[in-house]
Amino acid sequence: MNWVNVDSVYNLHKNGLHLFKSDDSIGGMPSIAFYFIADIGNRSVTISTDTTLFRRITPSDYYDKNNNPIAVVNGTFFNLTTSQNLDVVIKNGKMVAYNMNKLPLKGKDTLLFRYTTRAAIGINKKRKADAAWIYSDSAFRHPIAYQTSPPSWKGNGDEYTRNKFDAHSQSGGTKWKMKTAIGGGPMLVQNGERRITNDEEQMFPGKAVDDRHPRTAIGYTRDQKLIILVVEGRNKGVAEGASLIHLANILISLGCVEALNLDGGGSSCLLVNGKETIKPSDKEGQRAVPAVLLVNSQ
Repeated sequence: MNWVNVDSVYNLHKNGLHLFKSDDSIGGMPSIAFYFIADIGNRSVTISTDTTLFRRITPSDYYDKNNNPIAVVNGTFFNLTTSQNLDVVIKNGKMVAYNMNKLPLKGKDTLLFRYTTRAAIGINKKRKADAAWIYSDSAFRHPIAYQTSPPSWKGNGDEYTRNKFDAHSQSGGTKWKMKTAIGGGPMLVQNGERRITNDEEQMFPGKAVDDRHPRTAIGYTRDQKLIILVVEGRNKGVAEGASLIHLANILISLGCVEALNLDGGGSSCLLVNGKETIKPSDKEGQRAVPAVLLVNSQ
């Protein structure tokens, strides 16, 4: 894809931060996409998160609430009824939201649950990024990260789960000590190659990885540049969206060594200096969400 710098259009004049736009087609269909790049190693750049407890507000509300940061992007999946986050969020080194770790099984396994790990991206105190599959629980101070594959297991009851979790953590999992983190899923890129772990993370059913939707994704490059990608969708004849496969390929082309999908569809929204990039697909405009990632600069 061909990308054009649009810093001036969004009044973006900060060191280490840039915004690019592409109107190139994606998979032969019309498209509008933006990516925001932030230099993680630049100490004038701050990357943080914000959440709301059992309620949701729009990205523009987060922009006002957080004293007008440079960028605001939607993040986690959530329960539409309770507004509860379904993915991990770390703010100032503390977990403020947790993964939905268990899913009820059916058939002969009706009384059992599938316990899963989900993709997340974090930045530690040394300003180093990492994407991994995460198991988070309010009983633990730090989530447990798995770097090579996303384990899952069947079980019945939280005590059983924690025992299995302990066994898994002793065979590959490590404490994930991040200052800032936000989760979603599935993982899209690992070691600079496409690796979509939708089935392992028990995310979208069937062949949903091929469906076109508005998308939000995030990753980082080998030289520690954070990449936030949004693709407009559900705008017939103008912007038809992207599949998870398209998304992974774009992120690789931008140099990401690790990257993951965040909540998409009507939730997809990236604000730069308070101004929308892609057009939200909901007819009401921006969808209220329970967690966002924030980027600012001095």
